Amino acid sequence: MNENTASAPKKNDRREIFGWLMYDWANSAFYTTVISVLLGPYLTALAQADVGMNGTVFSLGFLGSVTAESLVPNALALSVASQIFFLPLLGSIADYTHLKKKMMAFFCYLGVTASSFLFFISGDHYIMGCLLMIIANMSFAAANVFYNAFLVDLTTEDQRDKISSYGFASGYLGGVIMLVANLMLISYADALGITKGTAVRISMLSASLWWGLFGIVTFALVKSRNATKVIPEGKRLVAIGFSELWVTLKELVRLKYTALFLIAYLFYNDGIQTVILNSSVFLSQELFVSRGLETDQAFLLGIFIVAQVAALIGSIVFERLARVIGAKRTIIVSLTIWCGIVIFAYQFLDSKFQAWIMGAFIGLVLGSAQALSRSLYSQMIPKDRESSFFGLYEISEKGTSWLGNLVFAVVVASTGSYRHAILGLIFFFVVGIVLLMITNTARAIHEAGNLTPEEAAEER
Repeated sequence: MNENTASAPKKNDRREIFGWLMYDWANSAFYTTVISVLLGPYLTALAQADVGMNGTVFSLGFLGSVTAESLVPNALALSVASQIFFLPLLGSIADYTHLKKKMMAFFCYLGVTASSFLFFISGDHYIMGCLLMIIANMSFAAANVFYNAFLVDLTTEDQRDKISSYGFASGYLGGVIMLVANLMLISYADALGITKGTAVRISMLSASLWWGLFGIVTFALVKSRNATKVIPEGKRLVAIGFSELWVTLKELVRLKYTALFLIAYLFYNDGIQTVILNSSVFLSQELFVSRGLETDQAFLLGIFIVAQVAALIGSIVFERLARVIGAKRTIIVSLTIWCGIVIFAYQFLDSKFQAWIMGAFIGLVLGSAQALSRSLYSQMIPKDRESSFFGLYEISEKGTSWLGNLVFAVVVASTGSYRHAILGLIFFFVVGIVLLMITNTARAIHEAGNLTPEEAAEER
C-alpha cells in the first residue's frame, strides 16, 4: 500500500522515532561545524585580507556601511529576514498536502548542495561565500519546519519533552564526532601537506556531506502522513498557502497564551541563536585578532567540542529537571544562566582558560531551552495545524535569528566592539523570562484542545 494513502501510522513507534532523531544527528553537524564555528571566522578573515581591518566591503548609503567585521552577521540577518514570510507560508502549504516529507527532503538537499559548494570559496570570493551561506541557512530552516511538525505526528503529549530532548542530544553527539574529526584535520594540516584554509574548507565539506548522508536514514524510516485538509476546488496551492497563513495568524490571536509563549520564544531564542552564531567570531576577534595574533581554529573547534559534550549532558539533565518542576520553570532557569553568560563574556573573558569555562556553561543550557520549548509549543497548537504553526515557530528557531543578529551587527559596526554587542543580547533573555512568567501554559494547552503531559499519561 502506498504510504501516502495508508491510514495514519501509530504514534510512539520506535522505528520512526529513531529515524526522526537521526535528522538532528545529521543536520547538527552542519550547523555546528559550518554555521557556528568555521564559516564566520573564515569569511571574515577573507574579507579583512581584501579590505583591511574595519574596512568597508560596500556602502549602504544613509544606512551606513558593511564592514569586514559585520559582513557575516549582516548576511545571516538577511537570510533570516527573508524567511519571516517564507517559512510560515511553507508550513501552511504542507498542511494541505502529503508532501511534508518530500518538501523536507528537497530543502535538506538544497542546503547540502549550497553548503558543499563552500569548499570552492577562497581569496576574494567571500561575497559568493555569503550567498551560499544564505541559501544553506534558509534551506536548513525550511527543512526544520517540517522536521519539528513531525514531532506531533510521531509522539503523544506525555512523550514529547523526552523525545524532543533526545533529538537535541543526538544532534550534539553527532556534532561532537564531526568536530573532533575536523579538529584533528585542522591541527595536523601541515603534517598532511595542506594549508589551514584548505583544512577548514574540507571540514565544511565533510559536515555538509554528513548532513546529506544521514538524512537518508530519516527519509527512509519516517512515513508520510495524509493531508489533513482538502484543497478547495479552483484554488491554487500557493493561494491556499497565503489564505491559510492569514487564518493561522487570526487563530493565534484567539489562542492568546500560545501567542504570548511564541513571542517570548522569539525573544529568548533569538538571543540564544545570536550568541551561538557569533561566538566563534567573538572569540576569534577578542582573544586573537585584537591582540595581533592569528586565529587558532583548532582552539575554536575545541571550545565547541566542550560545548557540545556539555550540551549532550545538559539536554538530558534539564529534561529530568522538567519532570520535577515543569518545562516552563526549567526554561526560566536556563535563561537566567544565559544572562550570566553574556555578562561574563562582556566583563571578564580575557583568556583561553576562561573561554573553556564559558563554553562548558553555554553547552549546559544550549539545548535545554530549545528542546523543552519545542515540545511545550507542540502541545499549545491545534491538531492538524502543526506545520502552519511550526512555520511561525521556525522564524526564530535554529539558524533563524534575525533581530538579535541585526542588533549584534549594528553594534559591532558602530562601536567596533564585540563585547558591547554580546552584552546587548541580555535584553532578549530578560524579555523572554518576563513573558514566560506571565504565560499560563496549562491554559494554553487546553485552549488548543490538547491534554497536558500529565493528563495524557493518565489516559494511556
